Amino acid sequence: MDHNQLNDIFVRQLTLSGVHEGETVSVLSRGDERADYADAFLFAAQELGANTFHLRLPSARGGSGAWAVGDSGLGTNPVAVEALKQTDMLIDLTFLLFSKEQFAIQDAGTRILTVVEPAPLLARLMPTPELRERVEIGAELLSKASSMRITSPQGTNVTYKLGLYPTLSEYGYTDTPGRWDHWPAAFVFTGGTDDGVDGTIVLSPGDVLLPFNTYVQTPVKLTIEKGFVTDIRGGLDADLLSSYIKSFDDPRGYGMSHVGWGLDERAHWHGLTQFPGGMGMELRSFYGNVMFSIGPNNELGGPNDTPCHFDIPMRGCSLFLDDEPIVAGGELVVPEMRPAGRR
Repeated sequence: MDHNQLNDIFVRQLTLSGVHEGETVSVLSRGDERADYADAFLFAAQELGANTFHLRLPSARGGSGAWAVGDSGLGTNPVAVEALKQTDMLIDLTFLLFSKEQFAIQDAGTRILTVVEPAPLLARLMPTPELRERVEIGAELLSKASSMRITSPQGTNVTYKLGLYPTLSEYGYTDTPGRWDHWPAAFVFTGGTDDGVDGTIVLSPGDVLLPFNTYVQTPVKLTIEKGFVTDIRGGLDADLLSSYIKSFDDPRGYGMSHVGWGLDERAHWHGLTQFPGGMGMELRSFYGNVMFSIGPNNELGGPNDTPCHFDIPMRGCSLFLDDEPIVAGGELVVPEMRPAGRR
């Protein structure tokens, strides 16, 4: 994508996010990563009359595993954190999620948008007010539920006790003070109580392991008891999943984290083959997928801040809230959550 096109989609994004004259928009990056994004966001903010600046951190020095979350690069830089807290909106090109610094910036009223996916995907999954409306309908339903049950023809049967943690929504832009979102995204989620997730999850060929950014090749059976994965069985995929969690030497890495479903009918399940350099947001957003996570739940206000994290989107599942069907065999059944062409 050439720079003019990038400028255009970033102006559209910041317009949706309510950027206007008199606001201050900050852009956070690391090293040489996404320098073209930083330039385009600075241009877009200026076009909308906002004050803007770019805060560039040194390159990351690696981490424990392929995707150790929570290390923002800001932990020893309180001056930088204070500068970002003074802005109305922060464009995060580094992935701050799960970090204490992100929570502090949000608590100051700064809204945050994470942007780390390839530009062609950003353009194809440009957020819309209509998609936001459908996501927020899902969030309202989820926030009122006391239980969630997920099943699949392959043998998944797991129950989450709900009510302890808030429901969060992602629709790809943010115009609300203190709110975080991720572009692209169309996902609604919450977390089970710390000891309230029990049952079996069976991963099927074609399900996705993030951050491996790979499709499951052979079935994987996970046993969950009182909010923790207690057993992982199967072939190579099971061995890799188990080995990765063990590498962190942190028993909290087996904790059950957030859970929810995707709503973007434009998302492609084969997205990993098109954009191998991304973080898999297209799979998280895929219409009718059910995704569960293993690892930290501090984004929901929980106590688990382990750096070991897995997101696992699954196709063809059914999801029930208080025994009422929400997703049936990978299809949303609540008319108000379905796009106009599927109602």
